[in-house]
Amino acid sequence: TLADGPARYSAIATRVQGVSQKMLTQTLRALERDGLVTRTVFPEIPPHVEYELTDRGRSLREVLKPLEDWATSHMDDVAVSREQYDTRPR
Repeated sequence: TLADGPARYSAIATRVQGVSQKMLTQTLRALERDGLVTRTVFPEIPPHVEYELTDRGRSLREVLKPLEDWATSHMDDVAVSREQYDTRPR
């Protein structure tokens, strides 16, 4: 999600489906702690926060991109395998 540039928390939450607010917050904090993401607070009314990949985060993105491509191209196959597994006789 952050590969496209800085994003507000709500935009990240919208794009990352299936994750709780608590888990997303914990993950963003951990990524910030690891130096992969920066968190910028804009002191406006109302205040807002943006998250952005650091140089280190962008370099990790280069490594993870092939994994993302694989997962995206095999998502349907994995879903079929899960369905077959879940419906097989036990």
